[in-house]
Amino acid sequence: MAPKTLSIKGQPTRLMENTILKTDTASVVTRQQMIADLARHRVVYVGESHTNPSHHAIQLEVIRALAQNTSNLVIGMEMFDHTYQAVLDRWVAGELDETAFLQQTHWYANWRFNFGLYRDILEYAKEKGIRIIALNVPFHIPPRIRVGGIASLSEADRRHLPAVINTTDAGHRAYLQEIFNLHAFRGRDTFDFFYEAQCTWEDAMAEAVADHPGPGTMVVLAGNGHIIRKFGIPNRAFARVNAPFKTVYLASVGDEAELSWADYLWVTPDQRMPHGRMMGGVKKKK
Repeated sequence: MAPKTLSIKGQPTRLMENTILKTDTASVVTRQQMIADLARHRVVYVGESHTNPSHHAIQLEVIRALAQNTSNLVIGMEMFDHTYQAVLDRWVAGELDETAFLQQTHWYANWRFNFGLYRDILEYAKEKGIRIIALNVPFHIPPRIRVGGIASLSEADRRHLPAVINTTDAGHRAYLQEIFNLHAFRGRDTFDFFYEAQCTWEDAMAEAVADHPGPGTMVVLAGNGHIIRKFGIPNRAFARVNAPFKTVYLASVGDEAELSWADYLWVTPDQRMPHGRMMGGVKKKK
């Protein structure tokens, strides 16, 4: 049986696992070449399919390599909302063990994916004293927007919203419309509310990236859907702070990708585990 490969739309070449494609030239590069390029930028986005262990191993590999090549590295994580920043700071300072950390971040009430997928990244940040920045809004807010729109939020919830929420990107809107059309929503059948929720999510994380650029490099860990074609977090953060950035999309073999998705496509094993949650807590139709 032939090994699985990644196909690139409009390109004849099929890529094997562990291949890295630089998309502006459609050329294969080494890890070292990619890291050297990433290290020249203020923000580096590394995507993920949340339940794919190989994606988290690659994220840690990029963090380790950049930590050796750049000073003042920080890590931004979608997995935490900003109200937990003090807990993250205590974790990095070595003041919390894993049990206390899981309890105080309410990990399984908020993010819910297996903590083991992220343990090595968080342990490395603690070991090296690398600050972790919480990027997200409180997790109850996007579902409320999806049901009733931003106008339905209480004043208490509105205090967590970003200063600017951009709902005018036609490409981003079309991308989310396609996702919306593929899924069941059970009482959340208004696309405009769904799109408001997604833009709130993107702009909140973009604002957090812009607010914490620091003098070195920030590695942002977020789902592939938040970095694809750069119209989620990356372009919105750049509009706020003009910090040069690069994106790395982790694409599993057996799939098809497009050169427009990111600056780099890194081909990974297909190790995705079944899970009821996906982008925005949406479940596929049966």
